[in-house]
Parts: sequence; structure tokens; C-alpha cells
Amino acid sequence: MRALFTLTPSEAKRLIAKAVVKLPQVQEAYQNGRLAVTNGTTNAFIVEELLGVKLKKENYTAGVITDGRPCVSELKQMIKPYLFEHGKRVDTTIGEFIKQLTARDVVIKGANAVDSEGNAGILVGSREAGTIGAVWSLLTAVGATLIVPVGLEKLVPYIPTDVGIDHFTAAEGGISLGMPAGLFPVVGAQVITEIEAMSILGGVEAVLVAAGGTGGSEGSTTFMIEGVEEKVTKMVQLIKEIKGEPPVGRSRRACSSCDKACAYLQRN
Repeated sequence: MRALFTLTPSEAKRLIAKAVVKLPQVQEAYQNGRLAVTNGTTNAFIVEELLGVKLKKENYTAGVITDGRPCVSELKQMIKPYLFEHGKRVDTTIGEFIKQLTARDVVIKGANAVDSEGNAGILVGSREAGTIGAVWSLLTAVGATLIVPVGLEKLVPYIPTDVGIDHFTAAEGGISLGMPAGLFPVVGAQVITEIEAMSILGGVEAVLVAAGGTGGSEGSTTFMIEGVEEKVTKMVQLIKEIKGEPPVGRSRRACSSCDKACAYLQRN
């Protein structure tokens, strides 16, 4: 049996979040080890699914693409990342938290790009490469798991390896209409898109068949799923429950209080 449906970006984030919290390694890390759910809009959905709470998801960001340009989030409204140890949220920084990671622990970090090979790309706005720069080497060294939830609205042909922050600064002869950012390539993480999510949640095979839309459906993705009738029917029912998920709101730092180099305001 087959079915066809379209997911808006927010609906896709909700679907992916439901799948991520069901992963055995996520539950094990949350209950018996350490789990970091770093800032990001998809990760805000994951926190909601994990804890049964509601977040103002636009405030669970550090950097954001909004108003048609890359920007930095409003610091005064920013929600600190949810960091868990043995099922309880701990009040510490991500830098201190990751020093305690072991091979049984999990870090969840969203992405800005994903390719068909399962490689991810994360925009970074500082020379220290943000959260991913802080955790990548330590994760690799200790053998902890990095899970990257990312919707296929962010599908790109490949993840380039030569996109650095300095390429877009006036000092180097570059231009950035918005906050300059580099792209941090991530290879070998466990990437969870809508396709993996539907396999986890319903045991169906999914194929991305179309993308885009208008009138509020910009960034949408259209999928065909296939499987035995019972599984397809259950998945369609879940999709119906997800339909209508409101879009993530807008939150960014006011240009008047931003110190980032930005050609949008002719600030070098």
C-alpha cells in the first residue's frame, strides 16, 4: 500500500522529534547517562516530546535564518540548552557538560544542511565554531553518539568543505548580507530526517518526491510512503495528528544592538 502527503517545515520537525525521543540510545542516555539537547528549532520540538512541555521554540536558538538572512538570536530571550544527567536537568554550560561525556552518552545537534550521503553541515558564526566546535573533537575521542535531526527542506547536493567565516568579511574582500557564517561539515553522525523518522515510528519506507510550496507551505516536503496496509494506515493517522503544527516564530537580535559584521546594514 502507498500514501502521499506533504509536510510543512514545522510538521516535519514534529515528526522527526517524535522519532528521536524513541531511539533506544537517547532513552538510555537520558535515563542512565548524559543527554545534551543543544539549541535549535528542531531540538526545541525534541525537548517538548521528551518532557511533555511547551517551549517558545524561536527562543531555543543561538543563530537563526530569518527575514531572509542569517542572523544571531536575541540573547535576552534565549533559552539555555537542556542538559540532562540521569533524567534530571542540570544547570551548567555546554562546555562544562561535555567534559563529563562517556561512550554511553548522547549529544543532539541540529543542522542547516544535509546531503544524500548522510553528511550534515552546520552554520557557525564564530571562529570557535559554536556548539559543534566545542563538542566535535571530544565526542569523537570518547565515542559518544552525535545525533543530527534535520528536515529534508535542507537537502543540498553535497556538503562543501571550503566555506569559512572570513570568506565573507569586508577585511577579506567578501560580502555577507547578514551575519557572516562558515559551514562546519559533519561526517559520521546519526542523521535523522523524515525518512528515518517514518521508519522508526511506523516501519514504512519513505521517499522524498517533491519540495516547495506557496502561501505558507514554502519549504514543504512531499513524501510517498510504502508498506503493509496496517503500517501505512497508522502512519497516515500520525501524519494527520501532526498536520496543522504552527510555524516557528521569528526571533532575532535587533540590528541596532547587533555588533556582527553585516553588509545588510553596511557594517564592516
